[in-house]
Amino acid sequence: MWLFNSSIGRKVVMSVTGVALILFLTFHMSMNIVALFSGDAYNMICEFLGANWYAVVATLGLAALAVSHIVYAFLLTMQNRRARGAERYAVTARPAKVEWASQNMLVLGIIIVLGLLLHLFNFWYNMMFAELFHIADPLGNPADGYGYIKETFANPVYVVLYVVWLVAIWFHLSHGFWSAMHTLGWNGKVWFCRWKVIGIAYSTLLILGFLVVVLYFAIRPCLGCCA
Repeated sequence: MWLFNSSIGRKVVMSVTGVALILFLTFHMSMNIVALFSGDAYNMICEFLGANWYAVVATLGLAALAVSHIVYAFLLTMQNRRARGAERYAVTARPAKVEWASQNMLVLGIIIVLGLLLHLFNFWYNMMFAELFHIADPLGNPADGYGYIKETFANPVYVVLYVVWLVAIWFHLSHGFWSAMHTLGWNGKVWFCRWKVIGIAYSTLLILGFLVVVLYFAIRPCLGCCA
């Protein structure tokens, strides 16, 4: 099937899964912003999205999207490296019209995957996984997402790691957004530049939403806020 065997097909899969993941990140960021205003409201969302059949199905679907995106990204990277052969060692300067993110997608991808594993451990494992398999979680309440946010970002090491992770995601999205539109054919002379601007603006607002939550809960103890 051309979606799996051709480079164009693989790019289409990458684009479709990438757009789906961007939509998920948008939902996730919007959900996290709630924690800035009300811990109870955030926990109500966590409880609603807890270990029930639709949450499990959604989690499996999201996992399939993420794995497909990562696998196809790796396949395309290896394919491009083979196509370039020894020439890649001869190039010492980055072409003027080639973005830094485009040239370093593999490195960015590795950072993003490692950050994702850390995030899954800090939140998904201690919440949904603990509830599904009746494992005692550290806070004693797997639906206490607000408590996990406070506990995680009270640790400066986690704050730094998450900031690095989010910056890597920004670089990936700022290139991937307009690249996906280009692959899917939603471009043209005028829209090519527009999609680049839209992609950078959207990616920046999206990542800023995540960063605000991380940094707020990092400095929250210093402000003497009540739990």
